[in-house]
Amino acid sequence: MMRRCGAPRCRDVRARAERGSAVPFALAALGVLLFLGAGLGIVAALVVDHRRAQSAADLAALAGASAVQNGVDGCTAASQIADRNGARLTTCESDGEQLTIAVEVDGPQLFGQAVRLSAEARAGPA
Repeated sequence: MMRRCGAPRCRDVRARAERGSAVPFALAALGVLLFLGAGLGIVAALVVDHRRAQSAADLAALAGASAVQNGVDGCTAASQIADRNGARLTTCESDGEQLTIAVEVDGPQLFGQAVRLSAEARAGPA
């Protein structure tokens, strides 16, 4: 005697065999979301550190230009302000009363490698 698979007992067996089939998809989706979240976190850290470098460069350039107008060495003043803002002065060029500087800050660690972010600023009379 042959059983028909339309019987209620056969439907229960098929339903039990498919139970849990969404778990691999859910785990894969979770992995993708975690990967994207980590990537966005790294990008956000880079943006924050670049903004910190640009702020330090702007403040150092303004302080250096102000010092030049007062007859003091602008690069020394710019270096002090850059240090106070967590940056290192890498270049400083004075052209009359205008001062152009570049600073560098340490960014986040990416795969064990240190990232250094730089910014430039120029200040002087208009």
